[in-house]
Amino acid sequence: MSKETCILTTKDFTIVEVMRDRCLGQGDPMAPILKRKIESAIVMFRDEVPDDVATMSSRVTFSVNGRDPDTRIISHDRTTSMVGMFLPVTTLRGLALLGLAEGEHFVLTSSDGVEERILLEKVQYQPEAARRERESLERHEVGQAPGKPSLRLIRGAFYDRARLTTTSPDGVDDPGPSAA
Repeated sequence: MSKETCILTTKDFTIVEVMRDRCLGQGDPMAPILKRKIESAIVMFRDEVPDDVATMSSRVTFSVNGRDPDTRIISHDRTTSMVGMFLPVTTLRGLALLGLAEGEHFVLTSSDGVEERILLEKVQYQPEAARRERESLERHEVGQAPGKPSLRLIRGAFYDRARLTTTSPDGVDDPGPSAA
């Protein structure tokens, strides 16, 4: 990692701590990465995390050793959905990306002894930023209390049209005294 700091939400930090507690020991390839993440962590509430930081459930674009970029969603664990969509934090690369800001990199050594440089190119979507944006829009609604949905009435096509009336064959629409 370029600055050897990582920004984690309180939830993400807890997940990393639990992973460390469940680690299989010093022989576990995740152990050194978990140790580095915890020691360098800057823990923030979800409302304070910068928009360009990779958090859990963020969709990120990254590259490994300068190869073509890949886009994945950082997930908590392996999922059964489409292959290639998620990158679990239970993998070396997923854990390496967690807490990085755009433009930062993390160097890790795989279980084969091969060194990889993982660069976070772009955070395409971050749930914390999306939540802040949604709440901001709700607060700026005119006359709306925060958190309440708004309803806008749209009148139908016939609203502004003249009312249809029937007329007699001679063009007079007065029914006369027999209508009374």
